[in-house]
Amino acid sequence: MIQMIYRIATTVLKVGICMALIGNCVLAHQTDPANAITWNSVLKQAPAWYNTPEAIRIADNVLLYQRDSGGWPKNIDMARILSDSQVQSLRKEKQKTDSTIDNTATYTQLNFLARVYRVKGLERHKESLLKGVDYLLKAQYDNGGWPQFYPDAHGYYAHITFNDGAMIGVLKILRDIAEQKVDFVFVDDSRRQSAAAAVEKGTELILKCQVNVRGRRTVWGAQHDRVALAPAPARAFEPVSLASAESVGVVRFLMGIKQPNEEVIDAIESAIAWFETSKLTGIRWIEKPNSAKPGEIDRVVERDQNAGPLWARFYEIDTNRPIFAGRDARIKYDISEIEHERRNGYNWYVDEPGVLLSKDYPAWQKKWRRTE
Repeated sequence: MIQMIYRIATTVLKVGICMALIGNCVLAHQTDPANAITWNSVLKQAPAWYNTPEAIRIADNVLLYQRDSGGWPKNIDMARILSDSQVQSLRKEKQKTDSTIDNTATYTQLNFLARVYRVKGLERHKESLLKGVDYLLKAQYDNGGWPQFYPDAHGYYAHITFNDGAMIGVLKILRDIAEQKVDFVFVDDSRRQSAAAAVEKGTELILKCQVNVRGRRTVWGAQHDRVALAPAPARAFEPVSLASAESVGVVRFLMGIKQPNEEVIDAIESAIAWFETSKLTGIRWIEKPNSAKPGEIDRVVERDQNAGPLWARFYEIDTNRPIFAGRDARIKYDISEIEHERRNGYNWYVDEPGVLLSKDYPAWQKKWRRTE
């Protein structure tokens, strides 16, 4: 009998020690900077993680960063642990007008809050999310586009912005709301209907913005004038052009329409034709040591007949030639002619259109192939 009690006590002790070790491991993962969740990874976690104290902590951070406008600023690691003084400072910044959809801001926060709210059901997260949805709906232009920043839409911030997936990111989350996807089933009917209307207007705007060159529809610019709808410049090194990277996201969004009409189908087919004719072969965009500055790298174009296809980031509208620009805003046709800092500090070539052509388009075409 005594031996049995001893064995039971020993087993309980071992279990307790194991549970303590597991708890310490979890705590270490949450507090050790080497294992910390960063903002760039908050939408890449396993479903169970959104039910953890760490997810709630980050969601509460997101609430602190939200501006009175309902949107969020960009380029901030909102997952970091905040000190009391940082919390107090953020509470004083609520009136800032730097809310934006650039660099995945605002719609990423909304997607994250939706995942946490779905499993935790905390009202403060729902209120913040709905305020953010209202921000997106209010920021939309009457013609269906979105500026890069709102309400501070001065200069090129006012352009309808496809750059870095800004407008497409907004349209995708509003479409998820309109279609009552699982993370957004709690959104009320009024907002859901407003989201559906916003998506319809946004889609119509996309079709109007597709650039027509000598009677042929091509693709889209990185940003378009809010009134004329023509491609527009942004920063000095972002000229008026046809933008390959941004146009991939636009085409994928159009492919996601459940019942595309003939105009949508034609827009997709026309863009695909442009990607096919605009691909660059026989070259690689590589990094190599900078002979002029030891310890630094230089990005250059290298000839290689076995290389896969690439696309320039920007194409001249009339000639369809790849173009590049430095901080002097002067158009160049050879990447080597722009300064080292801009040549190495921007993605001048992309390969994502290759995935669109080899995977996304064939899958879509099987469903919507035109019959002559």
